Amino acid sequence: MKYAKIPCITELSLHRPEVIRWQNRMKLLEPYTDTIVVFPCSMKKPYSQSQSHTIFRKYSKGLQEVILTSPFGICPREMEKTYPIQSYDASTTGDWSDEEIKMAGKAIKEYAKDHKVIAHVSGGYKEACQEYLDNVVYTCSDENTRSFESLNNLKNEVKKADKVPANKHKLHDLRSIARYQFNSKKMDALIPENTRTSGRFNTRIMVDNKQLATLHYETGLYTLNLKAGEILKENKVNRVFINFDLQSNTLFAPGIIDADKEIIPNDEVVIIKDDNVIGVGKSMMNGEELVNADKGIGVKIRHQIK
Repeated sequence: MKYAKIPCITELSLHRPEVIRWQNRMKLLEPYTDTIVVFPCSMKKPYSQSQSHTIFRKYSKGLQEVILTSPFGICPREMEKTYPIQSYDASTTGDWSDEEIKMAGKAIKEYAKDHKVIAHVSGGYKEACQEYLDNVVYTCSDENTRSFESLNNLKNEVKKADKVPANKHKLHDLRSIARYQFNSKKMDALIPENTRTSGRFNTRIMVDNKQLATLHYETGLYTLNLKAGEILKENKVNRVFINFDLQSNTLFAPGIIDADKEIIPNDEVVIIKDDNVIGVGKSMMNGEELVNADKGIGVKIRHQIK
């Protein structure tokens, strides 16, 4: 499923629901290394496919990377293919207003906390870091992030930082997406230590040779299998309750007796009857509507117990 592009041209974009939700959920995420490298955003999405980030990543490999961007604030590298950050259009001049500097500065401060930061930025991006960060080293000495001198500074600072094993990095990235999508740190449970992945484009999440979920290339979000529904149930996340047997792949709202209030449209949900998982699918309504609506499709069911 493809989502529409999100135009973010004016400062009003700072108050879009998608932007506010993104900023709030970024507070659930944590760096996987003691040192964080901060980069400016790019017009091309995902960022890593841009010319500038292709160069940057040659020097920052093995460390947590974070992109500063307006209006979303921050984008940890592992989130760059996730909706809506992969679907917005905005200016990347770096000429930021005071409100944009404040928004980005607060976001990176909340994320970085007391971690050391290597800031490879200039312009408004640098102003945000200077105003809100303390434990930071700046590597762009001539306002040109791609100059030989600036990149050499970046290389030398990265050399001083401790790296982590690749597998720990991978699990962290998958868990970050789960935390964001389900708005809960408890959803680390979707990615246990023995997780294995397969697939060239869509990524299958496998545990003990059973598929829990699929991470989709186009959206950067998970769809769930029944086994993952058990994890949602155990952690009291995105639950929908009914008291009858499913007869089709569509659950209409009038048949729903209760649902978690935090559910929003397009969320992955688990359907529960008599304390048993009987299906998983995509919600068409928010949690309150699922319970109170007297007509309409509540959940499009993907998998169910036969």
